Amino acid sequence: MSQTNEGTKALPQIGARAEYVRTITEDDIVHFAEVSGDHNPVHLDAEYAARTPFGSRIAHGMLSVSFISAVLGNNLPGPGAIYLGQTLKFLAPVRIGDTITASVEVIGVREEKRIVTLRTDCTNQQGTVVITGEAVMKC
Repeated sequence: MSQTNEGTKALPQIGARAEYVRTITEDDIVHFAEVSGDHNPVHLDAEYAARTPFGSRIAHGMLSVSFISAVLGNNLPGPGAIYLGQTLKFLAPVRIGDTITASVEVIGVREEKRIVTLRTDCTNQQGTVVITGEAVMKC
């Protein structure tokens, strides 16, 4: 994004994309539980999780969603952008060792309000979309 004459960042163009990639670790899940206060045993207790439909421990859904937030705040639209809303659909579990790619793509721009709408997806290493949604950001 370039600077305009007024010193305000230019809005991103429709089709602009950015991503963040991270492999989920045991430490990620434990630390996320501590920070968030979400100690659901499906995330932390292997014996409990084995008796669930997932069959084993899964990562917190919001842990993967936080990777979307990282892309939005750091890259696109980037520093200074403010979340106005986010829709989410959780489509598949994320497990320890999964490599998650959080990707965002600009799908709408309201120049007069400086509002950008982005498609947001998290995909695992097999190409399975595990989370999908849309974010609305004020730039």
